[in-house]
This record gives sequence, structure tokens and C-alpha cells, in this order.
Amino acid sequence: MTGTILNIATVLIGGLLGLLFGARLPERIRQTVVAGLGLFTAAIGIQMFLTTENAIIVLGSLLVGGILGEWWRIEWRLQQLGAWLEKRFAGGDGEVSSSNRFIRGFLTASLVFCVGPMTILGSIQDGLTGDYNLLAIKSVLDGFAALAFASMLGVGVLFSTLVILVYQGGLSLLAFQAQALISETMMNEMTAVGGILLVGLAISSLLEIKQIRVGNFLPALVIAPLIVAILVWLGI
Repeated sequence: MTGTILNIATVLIGGLLGLLFGARLPERIRQTVVAGLGLFTAAIGIQMFLTTENAIIVLGSLLVGGILGEWWRIEWRLQQLGAWLEKRFAGGDGEVSSSNRFIRGFLTASLVFCVGPMTILGSIQDGLTGDYNLLAIKSVLDGFAALAFASMLGVGVLFSTLVILVYQGGLSLLAFQAQALISETMMNEMTAVGGILLVGLAISSLLEIKQIRVGNFLPALVIAPLIVAILVWLGI
């Protein structure tokens, strides 16, 4: 859990610096910074997708995961969580329509900080061997990202640390089991799916090209290794 705690600390520090000093930056500079983060996020997402060994598995995972996400209304539930957090801790009235900036910051930061190969590999490595080098590198990147996000999207970015604690910390606590169950091929397909989600996030929240309910695709991260396991079982 050392890496997760370090990650939370850097996000909080970066986010607070963004809230305190971000307003002093001209709007055009902040927009350019977020656009740069969007372009970089899209590029990282494409790089992650290229790790796939079978693009059809990624497509199938996205389709099945997207259907499940829409059925379970994951994005809506995340929005409701963001609205509750704002009402409870940030003095908002809890209505989604009046807290769009808070929710956008919470969703964007949560997805950016928790979707990626460094999160999965770093958490497993930290939990299994106590080596948190990967998560330390991720923490530095997330800290700078939190500064930019908070200056543009507000206090909701800080509350993404709750998602980091649950998701990333949970992965670390289950590291041994995950390491025993997840093969290299499964990891590659999960990474490829995560890359597509990052591209979708860049298009939707950062570059604001087209609205995409990226949160509803999160089940695809679980579907991908399941498809690989089924194909191996069938001998395909």
C-alpha cells in the first residue's frame, strides 16, 4: 500500500496547488494545458492499444462491457457519487445539473489516475514484493496532472483520491491472487482496452470533441481477460 499512499499524497498536493494558484493563470493558458494533457492522454492510449495480441478481443470486450455498463448505469452512478461528495464535503446542493464542473473533475481525474498499465502492474508489484517504483513514477505524473486538472476542473479532482484508495489499494491487497490468475496475454488485452478508454476520455472530457460515456465501458477491463481465458479453454 506504500505506493498507493504516495500516489494519494501527490494528487492531493498537486490538486491543492492547482486550486490555490491555478486561478492566476490566464484562461487561454489553462485551456492549452488541458488540451496538451488531452493530446498526451490520447497518445498514451493509442500506445497502450498497440500491446494487443488480438484486436477482436478488444472490440468484443468494449461491446460487451459497454452494454453491461449501460445496463448497470455506471457513469450515472459515478455522477451521483460525485454529486453526493460535493453536497457532503464541498458545500454543493447535490444536484447534478448544478455540479457539472465538480463531477467532471471527479470523473476525469478518477479515470485518468486509475486506468492504465502502471496502475495494474504497479499495484501488483507493490502488493506482492513491496517494490513501489512503478507507482512512484505514476505518482509524479499524477501530481502534475492533478495540478492542471484542479486549476481547470476544480475541487472534484481531489476526491478522486477515494477512487485511487479503493481501486489501486484493492489491487495491491489482492496482488498475489491477481498475479496467480492473470497471464501475460490477459494483461496485454486489459492494457489495450484501457488504452481505448483513455482515448475516449481524451476525446470526451479533455479535448471536448464528442461526449462519450466512458465510465460505462469500465466492465470491459474485466471482460477482456475473461475472453482470453475462454479462448484458451477452447484451445483457440
